[in-house]
Amino acid sequence: MAIFEGSGAALITPFDENGVNYDAFGKLIDYQLKNGSGALFVLGTTGEPATMSRSERDGAVSFAVGRAARRVPVIVGSGCNCTAEAVQSSLRAQELGADGLLVVTPYYNKCTQNGLYEHYRAVCDAVDIPVIAYNVPTRTNVNINPDTAARLSTLKNMTGLKEASGDIDQLQAVAAAIENKMDLYIGDDSLTAVAYCLGAKGVISVAANVVPKVMATLTNLCAKGDFAAARTLQFELIPLMSALFCEVNPIPVKKAMSLIGLDCGVPRLPLTEAMPAHTELIAEVLEKISPERRGIKTW
Repeated sequence: MAIFEGSGAALITPFDENGVNYDAFGKLIDYQLKNGSGALFVLGTTGEPATMSRSERDGAVSFAVGRAARRVPVIVGSGCNCTAEAVQSSLRAQELGADGLLVVTPYYNKCTQNGLYEHYRAVCDAVDIPVIAYNVPTRTNVNINPDTAARLSTLKNMTGLKEASGDIDQLQAVAAAIENKMDLYIGDDSLTAVAYCLGAKGVISVAANVVPKVMATLTNLCAKGDFAAARTLQFELIPLMSALFCEVNPIPVKKAMSLIGLDCGVPRLPLTEAMPAHTELIAEVLEKISPERRGIKTW
């Protein structure tokens, strides 16, 4: 069975002057649980783990696991460009109660396809919980080719692939390569309906931070095969999805959360706060989405 289906929220990490803002983090998690998110992704790209200390990362994972209380899976980003470090981070997440792992391709090193396989093999051999490989070549400069994706599906504990290349041709080729071998998840909100047509089990969503109820509705429509309604909803979401990437993620989504009443702080350097013009754009888009459409607020 898939580790999750539907809309999985790629959670931001709220910060304040003391570190992780657990009050805001708890409210964000509750918002997801009350509005249909099928999984919580902690310390993924959107969560800014690269600028967090080890103790902050451990604290965020432990808190999310406790707050979720097994109601939905908590899947932890544990990737690193050093394979040994990725293994240790994965084992630590498992110890802290993670239900699964999201492991990004090793960045900067520019490893070969065989290197990718060996990297993931080391992680999968070390842990006992499901692993989702994360392909995001625009950030890592490494791409999981379709034949490599199929090869990864043979690894122990490798259960899924998050495809976030933004390339429909790549998405289609990967979907064909791993069909009936491991689960496909889309990492680009704007391609959710397209990915479901190709057999995806869900989306790992940035937009779900802001509109968890809407993203859950979109994936439910897709899962039922009601692509006419799903297409209409996907079109409605285009302005929001575009605005949430008007600057580098998670700059816009952190601003969006503050605009709907949950102050999650600002991104950590080298990321900066949203530019004034982009703040106006995000606010204009959010004004057209009613609180009822988003879901019931918990703050």
